[in-house]
Amino acid sequence: MILRRACAALLLVAAVAASAQTSSTPARLPGNVSIAQKLGSRIPLQLMFRDETGGVVHLDSYFHHDKPVLLQFVYYSCPMLCPMVLEGTTSALTELKFDINKQFDVITVSMDPRDKPAAAMQFKEKYLRRYGRLESAPGWHFLTGNESSIKALADSVGFQFAYDGQRDQFAHGAALMVLTPEGVTSRYFYGFEYKPRDLRLAITEASAGKVGGFTEQLLLLCYHYDPAVGKYSRDAMTFARAGGVATVAFLGGFIFLMLRSERRKSSFETTP
Repeated sequence: MILRRACAALLLVAAVAASAQTSSTPARLPGNVSIAQKLGSRIPLQLMFRDETGGVVHLDSYFHHDKPVLLQFVYYSCPMLCPMVLEGTTSALTELKFDINKQFDVITVSMDPRDKPAAAMQFKEKYLRRYGRLESAPGWHFLTGNESSIKALADSVGFQFAYDGQRDQFAHGAALMVLTPEGVTSRYFYGFEYKPRDLRLAITEASAGKVGGFTEQLLLLCYHYDPAVGKYSRDAMTFARAGGVATVAFLGGFIFLMLRSERRKSSFETTP
């Protein structure tokens, strides 16, 4: 029975992977989209943004001598990846024993210069509720800014994104950057799921001013997504196919072991 179910699962996953292979539509990017790790580089702390209340702030006001900062880029009208990134960030931070505003701060910056503080406030309230520690509110900052400030900050950490005016969407990757209390880039986490243990180690090292090593990049691309028809970008589908291939390999190995075990058992039972 178990073997039959495993075979059925293997066929199902193979079919899904094949479907993804045939249905994916390559997306032509509107510009350079990448995340180049700039470990050890300092962000321009003199840049000005607006916080969720509409007040003008300098980045250096968020950096202190004892607290590292987590930095991420989203935009508040993003149809797919940004909410997943924020959900993944919130989920991981919820499992941490460290608290925002005590051991570290978080800065979420919109890459869309058209975003307003009102939208930033809505996002802050939403994800702060998900986080569940309302006393941490002063340490999680949702910022908006003009194009030059956004680009200067993004360039300083190697976060390259592009805007498509025809679709009114941004093509961008997903990453969480860890900065030291002095604003030096210490570690990169890719995707939208982060292990709390790894985050805790990165925060601890950054608080001591340490810069980590280069990490493998898996760029999940947010671009050309139509929620009405469920079309994803080429990179997202490639990621899904990679997961399907891994699952097929795992199930294939499991079936092989089960077949060998049954053959041994049958041979033992028929031996006089």
